[in-house]
Amino acid sequence: MSDTTTRALSLLNLLQTHRHWPGTELAGRLGVTERTVRRDVERLRELGYRIESTPGAAGGYRLEAGSAVPPLLLTDDEAVAMAIGLRVAASGRLLSGAETTVTALAKLEQVLPAALRRRVNALAETVQPTGIRSGAAVSSEMLGELALATRDHERVRLTYTTASGEVMKRRVEPHALAPAERHWYLLCWDIERDDWRTFRVDRLSDLEHTRVLFTPRDVTPEQVDEFIAVARSWSPQAVAGAAVMDLGLDDMRAYFGPWGQGAQSVEPGRTSWPVGGSDFREVMYALAWIPAGVPYTVDLPDEARSTMREALVRMLAALE
Repeated sequence: MSDTTTRALSLLNLLQTHRHWPGTELAGRLGVTERTVRRDVERLRELGYRIESTPGAAGGYRLEAGSAVPPLLLTDDEAVAMAIGLRVAASGRLLSGAETTVTALAKLEQVLPAALRRRVNALAETVQPTGIRSGAAVSSEMLGELALATRDHERVRLTYTTASGEVMKRRVEPHALAPAERHWYLLCWDIERDDWRTFRVDRLSDLEHTRVLFTPRDVTPEQVDEFIAVARSWSPQAVAGAAVMDLGLDDMRAYFGPWGQGAQSVEPGRTSWPVGGSDFREVMYALAWIPAGVPYTVDLPDEARSTMREALVRMLAALE
């Protein structure tokens, strides 16, 4: 690297640390004349850095905010600090900008030298932000790779381990990453199943990039939220059962949308739909969504069945 380039980088580093630098002080710091500082400032301006200068005895230089983000010059310690901060932000399950956080983390860690990456890994294990509910550990590398694949619309292969321990190989088109409660979820189009699927990221492994691009399917933020809500409802429930309705599987799925996941055809024209919740009230709420006029039966544990029956009797009496 030439002396001119080294000096220009040193000048940029100084401009990034203070809002305003007198020209004389910059010259003294760099060991050059004020004329040389002016030439180096012009070189940085040609590279896209907006540097404001003010004349006079109290004049100097200031790095302005531009319309685009120019390359940042970071010291080793600053790069490590940024990577740690992004990891903490990602583990904090941000309510908004979650995908942006892990994408930025992936970009930064991708260019970190091996020695700095080891420092980040070591420090990250000791950093535990307060106020964050504990959840399943998620690899920041996996989050970053998924975020980049989602941004670039690239198909990926991955391994998914279900809650029961079943291991499956999947080929998917990632559309969205979202945190919910204590976990991260990936919403993707499953190519073999020809349908939407939502996976918990902590259960994913062995991600492979295919370098095959895809055209994103239309999915609104509200639909993403709904898919994630459905995925969260698949966790073990205190009350679990099934409703068997006189409705064909295709018609049932068309009516329930994402909430029809897990439904199975028991015979032509009849569909079994898993229902559950923290108590019988949530089961009652789910059953209320079965289309009007469609007969159905419910299989529930005896205790929940008795409690629900008593509540319904009182409701009917109140309606009378």
